[in-house]
Amino acid sequence: MKKIIKKFAIFSLLIGLFSFATPAQKTNYSLTIKVESLRNSKGVVQYALYNRDGSIPDEKYERYFRKGIAEIRNNRSTLTFIDLPAGKYAISILHDENENGKIDKKFLLPIPSEGVGISNYQSIGFSNRPNFSKACFPVDSSMTMDVKIIYM
Repeated sequence: MKKIIKKFAIFSLLIGLFSFATPAQKTNYSLTIKVESLRNSKGVVQYALYNRDGSIPDEKYERYFRKGIAEIRNNRSTLTFIDLPAGKYAISILHDENENGKIDKKFLLPIPSEGVGISNYQSIGFSNRPNFSKACFPVDSSMTMDVKIIYM
């Protein structure tokens, strides 16, 4: 009986020691994206969030980390991504006026007919093509970011 009690005591002690050695709790954050100066309040704004190099440009929306759609009110739109782990992220937005979920082009040209925006970009063109390394920013706390909408 003493051996059983002794083994139980050692077992209880070990369990107590391991209960204090739990890994640190992982903190996640929220990212609110604001878009102003939309040319009208038609349609929706599609938001795509990217978290790896080489994911932008993504005209067909195939390489995003998370995607969301928000309404437009008074030529403005806002969306919040929640529960994001710390890391580097980039944002791509589309003023999807006809709500078809894709970037429409002008005639046969590779120029969007709807508004687009990329984090950290004030203009987009042949000599200023979007890429993840220029568009990314760190998320290590909950934050709000404004993204400029660009109509070509």
